[in-house]
Amino acid sequence: MTVEEQLSGHIVVGVDGSEHSKAALRWAAKVAPIFGGVIEAMAVWGLPAVASWEAAFLVEPEEIERSTREMLDHTLADVFGPELPPGLVRSIVFGDPARALIKASTHAALVVVGSRGAGALSGLLLGSVSAHCAERAKCPVTVVHER
Repeated sequence: MTVEEQLSGHIVVGVDGSEHSKAALRWAAKVAPIFGGVIEAMAVWGLPAVASWEAAFLVEPEEIERSTREMLDHTLADVFGPELPPGLVRSIVFGDPARALIKASTHAALVVVGSRGAGALSGLLLGSVSAHCAERAKCPVTVVHER
């Protein structure tokens, strides 16, 4: 992919509700005009690991997906207020966050992620999702720190 092709694409931002993902959204909004102005705010949901088969039947996938959608809407409202940037689209995806973002990188000019997500351990310098994206994405990746 040429530089011109990359700059005519859109930006995919991983959103998990953390302060780091909010910083990633803010950063993406600032550089979006360079890349064509389109931001895909992507939230990924999955089924939680369960200790037993019986517990698996207590999990309601629709509820997890709804909760993820609410988190994304709340995060976008926190970052941008009532008026979202022009060209911003919401994306709710089922699966593993790193894999989903890497897959999205095949049609993106840039992937933007926070350096640590909502589930990160405080001692880590780089979260596993951001590390996987930086290593395996098919386009450039920007890892944004909270500040």
